Amino acid sequence: MTLLRISDLKTQFPTPDGIVRAVDTIDLSIRERETLGLIGETGCGKTVLGLTIMRLLQSSTKTEGTIIYKGTNLLKITEAEMRMIRGEEIAMILQNPTTSLNPVMRVGGQIAEAIRLHQGLSKRAAKEKAIEMLDAVRIPSPSERANEYPHEFSGGMKQRVMIAIGLACNPSLIIADEPTKGLDVTIKSQIIKLLKEVTKEKAMLLITHDLGVARALCDRIALMYAGELVEYATTGEIFEDPLHPYTRGFLGSLPSNGLVPIPGMSPSLINLPDGCRFHPRCGHATELCRRKHPDMIEIENGHFVRCFHA
Repeated sequence: MTLLRISDLKTQFPTPDGIVRAVDTIDLSIRERETLGLIGETGCGKTVLGLTIMRLLQSSTKTEGTIIYKGTNLLKITEAEMRMIRGEEIAMILQNPTTSLNPVMRVGGQIAEAIRLHQGLSKRAAKEKAIEMLDAVRIPSPSERANEYPHEFSGGMKQRVMIAIGLACNPSLIIADEPTKGLDVTIKSQIIKLLKEVTKEKAMLLITHDLGVARALCDRIALMYAGELVEYATTGEIFEDPLHPYTRGFLGSLPSNGLVPIPGMSPSLINLPDGCRFHPRCGHATELCRRKHPDMIEIENGHFVRCFHA
């Protein structure tokens, strides 16, 4: 059953240099208990898509389309209604715990704050629940550590605290934005294992540029390039039968596949190229690619790709 359905979503920012088309006509769905990976290079619009779902962008942002969550269009409800969904129904694990956590507030209090807001518990009950959440994310001596400040935690432990905050109100959907960014290999594997355990009964949108993390956690993967999706399929199909040149290039850049970089750079989201947005970097581009923008087409059941030559 579909939990979240995004249709024709556009998110644009006005700037002195022009309109930034950060999210451009995205169609995406997440099923109950499914982990969907959103992958792409830095600056392609992944995080903006997550923040659009949460409605955490500045007021000058222009958003079009629909985001249907359990039958409700999140773009049409009031801010007060959205505030009740945020945290309780849909939670976001932000990518930088060092800057996301309040440095002058004890860790236990930061978790308890969300619990009190959404579940109406007393201060004491919320603190006990916060300690339970620290224990759930495998932080040792949770009752003692709940009284500590963020600077007393390592990077990996801070990330566990962010996961605890996200899980505190038992949401149906978690948006995890680069949850393993900046962590060493050992800590990263621990976080991957933890996320796999705690999201067994939940849906998750995993935003990352780390294909290894996506392969370990995701049921399906969507590749994003220059504000739009270019390929969308099961994790197995993406890794075993990639169809878009960008997907193949992304996979080829892995150390295990020869560490071959994709030539060139991603285009500016203000001045996007005509035709296929990937054509300036694509070795298979033709005159058609340079002239006409390709639609997303379904090559086989559930495998979508935006390419004339797929």
